[in-house]
Amino acid sequence: MDFEPLNIENEAVEFDMGGSVEDDATALDLEHPDDSYDIFDDDLVQSSNSTRSRDDLASGDPYLEPYEGMEFDSEQASRIFYNSYARRIGFSTRVSVYQRSRRDGSIICRQVVCSREGFRRDGGENRSKRQRTVTRVGCKAQMTVKKQSSGRWAVSKLVKEHNHELVPPDKVHCLRSHRHVSGPARSLIDTLQAAGMGPSGVMSVLIKESGGINNVGFTKVDCQNYMSSSRQRTLGSGGQFVFDYLKRMQAEDPGFFFAVQGDFENLTGNIFWADSNSRMNYDYFGDTVTFDTTYRTNRYRVPFAPFTGWNHHGQPVLFGCSLLLNESESSFVWLFQTWLAAMSTRHPVSITTDQDRIIRAAVGQVFPGTRHRFCKWNVLREAQEKLSDIYHSHPTFEAEFQRCINMTETIDEFESCWESLLQRYDIGDNEWLQSMYDARQQWVPVFLRDTFFGEMSVTQGSDNINSYFDGYINASTNIQVLIKQYEKAIATRHEKEVKADYDTMNISPILRTPSPMEKQAAKLYTRVVFMKFQEELVETLAYPATMVDDTGSETVYRVAKFGEDHKVYFVRFNVFEKKSSCSCQMFEFSGIICRHILAVFRVTNVLTLPNHYILKRWTKNAKSGVVWDEHTLGLPNDSQDSSAVRYDNLRREAIKYVEEGAESVRVYAASEVTAAKKHGLGVVQSTSINCGQQLQSCTVDQDKKIKELAAELDIASQQCEAYRAKLLAILKDMEEQKLKISVNVRNVRLNLRS
Repeated sequence: MDFEPLNIENEAVEFDMGGSVEDDATALDLEHPDDSYDIFDDDLVQSSNSTRSRDDLASGDPYLEPYEGMEFDSEQASRIFYNSYARRIGFSTRVSVYQRSRRDGSIICRQVVCSREGFRRDGGENRSKRQRTVTRVGCKAQMTVKKQSSGRWAVSKLVKEHNHELVPPDKVHCLRSHRHVSGPARSLIDTLQAAGMGPSGVMSVLIKESGGINNVGFTKVDCQNYMSSSRQRTLGSGGQFVFDYLKRMQAEDPGFFFAVQGDFENLTGNIFWADSNSRMNYDYFGDTVTFDTTYRTNRYRVPFAPFTGWNHHGQPVLFGCSLLLNESESSFVWLFQTWLAAMSTRHPVSITTDQDRIIRAAVGQVFPGTRHRFCKWNVLREAQEKLSDIYHSHPTFEAEFQRCINMTETIDEFESCWESLLQRYDIGDNEWLQSMYDARQQWVPVFLRDTFFGEMSVTQGSDNINSYFDGYINASTNIQVLIKQYEKAIATRHEKEVKADYDTMNISPILRTPSPMEKQAAKLYTRVVFMKFQEELVETLAYPATMVDDTGSETVYRVAKFGEDHKVYFVRFNVFEKKSSCSCQMFEFSGIICRHILAVFRVTNVLTLPNHYILKRWTKNAKSGVVWDEHTLGLPNDSQDSSAVRYDNLRREAIKYVEEGAESVRVYAASEVTAAKKHGLGVVQSTSINCGQQLQSCTVDQDKKIKELAAELDIASQQCEAYRAKLLAILKDMEEQKLKISVNVRNVRLNLRS
């Protein structure tokens, strides 16, 4: 997040320059936003826990207290953590000062303070006569973080003591840095406002829905301000900029798709677009989709929401983007239907969104057969707001709450743990907890393991939204910058995919066992996926499998890690079909076979992976051929002309036939023979009609023609092999050239920075 430095004339700021940052010359830059600028992004709160191991979290220490030396993934994460800590303790925060490096201008030191730090300057003669409330009392509470040589950020100074009273939990929502009209609240306000309800009525509904005014998260004034701004919510002068960009892209890319809801001329409605690469990516990797509405929790200036997924390297991949100027249920329904039309109306297996009730209703209407998951990180973030009084009065609750969600292995274990948690802390009547328990099948990992979500492990499951644009778009990004950053993100992501493709093609992985299955997997999978499979395979050495039941056609095995008999998994193995199912359900969730099934394969002498355990989306050839069945696009008339539709259909068909011919000599030769046969039959038929009395001569001619065709077939086979070899050589050379260019680009960038 970028902050505009303001002049500070009476503030004395001192930084300890010793320590962690590289020994380059530094320039001090001061910033002191006024009290109205207390904006904290929520998208990296989870980062404060990311440095902790699961064992530490499970031990009961919730890490609610900051301390000197505490590390974060980014400077933004440290600000978010401190604001979250402030909410639990009972004070508001604001950003104070920062320090930049002279080497590259990046921020290397940041201070976050209590909002009552310092003293307000004297108004003087030219100041407004309006009397302002005295809010600054010289409080010294603050946290300073510095960038380490490793790239992480560490707390270098911490003052916890305040010189004023702290705010009790039931009033903390009134503090400026903790007041925020959340995404779900925005959707509800938009819907009620569209129905003609005023601020008072809207606030009454919000209070009832949230279980009390303390849980709303903002005041009536905030609600009025949001409703007032929503009446004027357009892209402003940026609307024409977006429209011109979309029209230009459509002219350059025949497969480019865009649509506008509402007023097409003035661009006051919602907008969706997807380029040809995004649509092709969906053909290959559209089994699981994430609808990323980070802008709603982070208060972005531009309501930008992309559709993303995972490619065959486990990297984020883009399926389209939207600008949402209206967040009512009908708007989300329009967006999902438009996106689906652009993606050939093929429904994904699963979709991940935030838990907003209006988005939930829209997903249910447009994707009735798709498994809908709530982002777990969003649920836990909301828990910090809804359960702040419990977090404050019971310091161990958060760790136990997260352990109940993340560590339970079975549904029965989760149910028992949840019930125990409610009884231990006497919170059985908490309405928010009850509502999330009712929806547990859509966000608690143990209930979601039977559906494919594309994550490499079950425990990874939606700890954070899969952000394709992380690091490119933030709360200060305007619409003009957004388009530039959008293109930059696409170029960078493509560069990373090309690099991963090159590494997969040219760097052979190191095998760690003599297993034929490992050799097979090394040839099939991309490097990242193979490394995950290899990890599972090697772990089988510590997992003995013991038969516990045998019905003849199906055998049940008990699998547990040596020395950990308390954690047992059961694998059902069909001897004839070589199909297995494990109680951990890792294959169903991630598409990568688990160590427990591999342990059973080891004792049953299954030496290679059966085909049904190899998902094409994880292989080197994931992007060969078309994955989904062909469907008519059915695009809206005002979004795509007929030539683009024809181009898209012909492109798909052409790629399919070219790849089939290039991969198979028989297919290539068969096409030649088919054409020759048609010509030959025409000759025979013509000869029969005109020379009916020369049947014997025709037969001789036909035999001669068959011999010629056989010779042509041999020549065609040889030519096909030669073409195939040349094609592979050209592709390899192209990948090498792309890599060289990307390295040169990086070098140029580094030279420009220095």
